[in-house]
Amino acid sequence: MKALLICFLFCTTSFIYFGQILEVNPVFPNVNDVVTITYNATQGNAALVGQSQIYCHAGLITSTSTSPTNWQYVQGNWGTADPTVAMTNIGNNKHTITIDIDQFYGFPVGTNVLKLAFVFRTANGSIVGRDTDGSDIYYDMYPVNAGLMAQFLHPSAGSILDLNGSLAVSAASNQSAVLTLKEDGNVLSTSSGTSLQYTLTATVAGTHLLEFEANDGTTQVIDSVYYTVNPVVVPQNPSYTNLVNGCNYINDSTIVLQLYAPLKQHIYVIGDFNNWLPTAAYHMNLSQDNATWWLQISGLTPGQRYGYQYYIDGSIRVPDPLSTVVLDPSNDAGINAQTYPNPHPYPTGHTTGLVSLIQPGAPVYNWTTSSFSGPAKKDLVIYELLVRDFVSKHNYLTLIDTLDYLQKLGINAIEVMPPMEFEGNQSWGYNVSLHMALDKYYGTPDHFRAFVDSCHGRGIAVIVDMVMNHAFGQNPMVNMYWDAANNQPAANNPWFNAVCPHQPYCWGNDFDHTRQATQKYLDQVNRYWMEAYHVDGFRFDYTKGFTNNGNNYDLTRMNLLKRMADQIWAFKPNAYVILEHWCDNSEEKQLADYGMMLWGNLAYGYEESVMGYPSSSSLNSGIYTSRTWTVPHLVSYQESHDEERVMYKSLTFGNATNATHNAKDLYTALGRAQAAAVIFLTQPGPRMLWQFQELGYDISIDNPCRTCNKPILWNYYTQARRRQLYDVYAATLALRNNYETFRSTNFQYDLSAAVKRMNMNHSSMNGVSLANFAVTTQSANPNFQHTGWWYEYFTGDSLNVSNPTATFSMAPGEYRIYTDVRLPKPVITSAPASVAELELSEFPLTLYPNPAQDQVSLQFTATQIEAVRTLIINEAGQIVSTINATTTIGVNVLDLNLANLPNGAYHLILHVGNKQANDAFIKHD
Repeated sequence: MKALLICFLFCTTSFIYFGQILEVNPVFPNVNDVVTITYNATQGNAALVGQSQIYCHAGLITSTSTSPTNWQYVQGNWGTADPTVAMTNIGNNKHTITIDIDQFYGFPVGTNVLKLAFVFRTANGSIVGRDTDGSDIYYDMYPVNAGLMAQFLHPSAGSILDLNGSLAVSAASNQSAVLTLKEDGNVLSTSSGTSLQYTLTATVAGTHLLEFEANDGTTQVIDSVYYTVNPVVVPQNPSYTNLVNGCNYINDSTIVLQLYAPLKQHIYVIGDFNNWLPTAAYHMNLSQDNATWWLQISGLTPGQRYGYQYYIDGSIRVPDPLSTVVLDPSNDAGINAQTYPNPHPYPTGHTTGLVSLIQPGAPVYNWTTSSFSGPAKKDLVIYELLVRDFVSKHNYLTLIDTLDYLQKLGINAIEVMPPMEFEGNQSWGYNVSLHMALDKYYGTPDHFRAFVDSCHGRGIAVIVDMVMNHAFGQNPMVNMYWDAANNQPAANNPWFNAVCPHQPYCWGNDFDHTRQATQKYLDQVNRYWMEAYHVDGFRFDYTKGFTNNGNNYDLTRMNLLKRMADQIWAFKPNAYVILEHWCDNSEEKQLADYGMMLWGNLAYGYEESVMGYPSSSSLNSGIYTSRTWTVPHLVSYQESHDEERVMYKSLTFGNATNATHNAKDLYTALGRAQAAAVIFLTQPGPRMLWQFQELGYDISIDNPCRTCNKPILWNYYTQARRRQLYDVYAATLALRNNYETFRSTNFQYDLSAAVKRMNMNHSSMNGVSLANFAVTTQSANPNFQHTGWWYEYFTGDSLNVSNPTATFSMAPGEYRIYTDVRLPKPVITSAPASVAELELSEFPLTLYPNPAQDQVSLQFTATQIEAVRTLIINEAGQIVSTINATTTIGVNVLDLNLANLPNGAYHLILHVGNKQANDAFIKHD
């Protein structure tokens, strides 16, 4: 029974060994052994060929590892000439190191060690030796006193040979035994001892079984591997027409996989349906174009998920470039079950790298809003967000819960930063690896559909941020044609430039958009997102890079973009095509005239405006006509994912020359942001907001680093002054959404002076918006369109105008919107009067007496000498008193004179250094 059990285990389990990269002596190491590791630098990725001194970076995979690649007890200080892991060069690009396993790794007694893990490097770590596919190198560990063991050292499972090629067979046992090698049941060799060597010739195409038997007279152990001999390739086309690259679902149990891969010799499909072995039945057929490969797979179970990869020319394992979902062994463990329930298990031990996932006969999502027509281009108000930094659970289901908030705000489109498969989990998403696969870190495909469906049900369009300028290292199309010697895409890569032609604006690997393969890929990806997810359009990242002609004016680039847009509109005529272009204005104007929209970065002007520096605060270039454009296709914005936050700029660098209106004070700066909202949202053409802009988000883009996770501060919405800013945004957007006047392309403007003005004209109603961005009172000229009665939107005040160009005074930060038709007064959160107004107090503050008469005293403790600034704010939200002082170490008491203040409720903000505390009090006689 023992012999039968051991035979069963060895025969039915698939292993991956790396005998060609590593030689390990003893062959069957356990935790008590001293082992010699020999690394062959010519194998694997061969990156270290010719290096005289190599260092071993070593670790273990144990039963407590969180994933198959989760190293533990790592040895070696990366980037240093660490003598503890220095290897001995024995010539012929082979390097050895001898280690006492338990002493070297230092793991506790009883640790269940499963595998040795390695990569190899130069002293500074700039060159790294890995397996062929770029993964780490592993070697199995064995139990102590395990009895008779036997295994193949070479070939590994799934080896590929050409006809008449030779295959070196190497096998070993841990004890002396009778050793037998069989091929397809026929004995090839028999010997006694602990090792067997044999060379066979591949004379018959197809898949063959090799068996290695070790028999010590008591126990028989059998190890087995399959190898496949490549067939003669005769080009033939599939029987189906209209196939696309990727997975074509023929019915609930049949698929046809298609891969564009010119110049490749043999491609196998490996997956859950064939135990991840490249067998003859899964050799792909080459179409008569001599570039496209295809394979029909039948007999699949409807509704069952299957993982698969392409195994190319016996050396490259890649997922399908047109995957819609992939398994990532390095990052999937970091995705919780609430975000992605019931994930498909990774085929650990069978393959490495990203794996494509398919599901024939999958349930079809039932759309509740099957037809949706988004706002006109000129009327778009886009809310750009990064799911990771917008909701703490970072998933689409939670994002759906925020739609009430966004709908009330008044936006009519959401632009999600790249949701397609990116490298790692924590990312902005611009390091794309697969463009058609939804990254699982934010949820399942049906969760994303539910998000789009919910948006459409509320009249909100969904725009996907698409990164088609570049792709990063996990991209299969990069890996299929890679120049390892120069660490760049190969010159014959059908999709990518070997060298990015538009330096210095290069990231990852640069697509060559002049190539037909790239264009076909791009069109298929775009169509998939519209078809599978019903998205309403795209914002294309850095389209200036869609060229091989540097950074100059480029007619070819424009034609490429027009071609792409035509393909999008052929499928969805009203789809939004938005470009981050940053090119010559004449080029952008032509693209706008063609129907595309383009980002218009006004961050600097709005930062200067809110900070209180009018001389450098012009906003004119946010108006499409100022750029000589004839169509309102300029998507202007104050903030985007790429820009510093306006509120942070004001708090850090604001104009502080007016003590009673200091743009560095949070309360004042939030009021000035209200003025910016009014003037921003009453301009013509599409607008864009960055997440939490409407609440005065003030965490720097570089805190703690540019692309790092940022605090998710939904508590801002409960703070009165920030809520007031939200209300002003919502009230102004209500004008824009409900009255054509505020979307009109008949307008005049003056956005370069301290007092900025928009005049909006329409037969139903005229409007005027004004905002003073100086830190002092200014004279404002409203340039009313006519005499007669005008009505201020926020206060409800009426004004009988006899001279349309007569000026009036506007306080610093003040804003107004006038219409010549009386409109309902919006509800704006009243000025703060509670301790929770702006922020939670960051240190204890005692305020007494309360209520107070002519004086109120503040008591707090300071640990160092720092500047003190005290603001007193009345019920109307005005700063009525500012007091500056300096702390002493210990208990501080500040006495504030209230004699000149009228009776009423007040809010007090105390700044001590970089911290603040808040309280409220009442003054009465």
